[in-house]
Amino acid sequence: MEQGDRHMRTRLLALPVVAALSLATVTTAARGSVQDLSPGSVRGSVASASVRGVVASVPATGFVAPVSVRDSVTPASVQASPLSSVRRTTAAPVGPACKSLPSSGRGSLADLGRLRVDTAAAHEPDLSTFYSAIEAAGLTGKLNSAKDITVFAPTNEAFDKLGKRKLGKLQKDKAALTKILTYHVVQGRKTPADLKKGDFTTLEGGKLTTKGSGDKIKVDGAKVLCGDIQTRNANLYLVDSVLTPKG
Repeated sequence: MEQGDRHMRTRLLALPVVAALSLATVTTAARGSVQDLSPGSVRGSVASASVRGVVASVPATGFVAPVSVRDSVTPASVQASPLSSVRRTTAAPVGPACKSLPSSGRGSLADLGRLRVDTAAAHEPDLSTFYSAIEAAGLTGKLNSAKDITVFAPTNEAFDKLGKRKLGKLQKDKAALTKILTYHVVQGRKTPADLKKGDFTTLEGGKLTTKGSGDKIKVDGAKVLCGDIQTRNANLYLVDSVLTPKG
C-alpha cells in the first residue's frame, strides 16, 4: 500500500512538468505561426509569388521591359489618338468657280499649295494674262520673295473687259502697269472672315475695301470667283474685274 502511494505521488508530481512541456511546445509552434503570418512575411511571400509569375510570363528574350504605372492607367482613347488628329487643317476655298479647279495635278489645290504665288499663277490657266502682266512689270521676284501676303488676281476675262486697245496701252506703260498690279496686293494672309467688312492698305499705297461672305465676297465691287487658295507664301483670290487705284 505504501509503495502504491509513492507511485501515485510520483505521477502527480510529473503532471505539471508534462503540462509545462506541452504548453512550451504549443507556444513555440504558435510563435512560429505568428512570425510566418507577420505583415513582412506575407508581403514578402506575395511579392515573391508575383515576381515569379511575371518572370514566368515574359518570353525568353533576355530583356524585361519596365512597366509604368502611368502607362497602365492611361485611357486607351488617349493612347490611340493619332498624331494627324492634332495637325492644323486648312479650310476649303470659297467662291462659285472653285468647283472648276482640278482635283489633282497641275493647278490643283495641292499643286498650288507647294508653290510661291507667282509660280502658282503660272499654273492656273485662268490667270495667264495676270502672270504675263507680272512678268512685264518686273514684279516676279518681288511677289515670290514676299512673306504672307494676299493677292487679288484678275482672271483672263477680267483683263478682257478692259478692251484690247486699253490693255495693249497698259502693257506698254510699265509704271502704270506696276501701279495697277501692286494695288491688287495687301500684306498678311487675309481669310474670308477678314474680308467680311475690310479696309486694307495695298502694296501700291492706296486702300481697297472688301465686304460679303461665302460665295458673295466683293473687293472694290469686283466679285471673288474663287478665294482663300493657299499658296506657299500667299492667299490667292481670283476676281472678275481689274481693280483700279483711286485718284
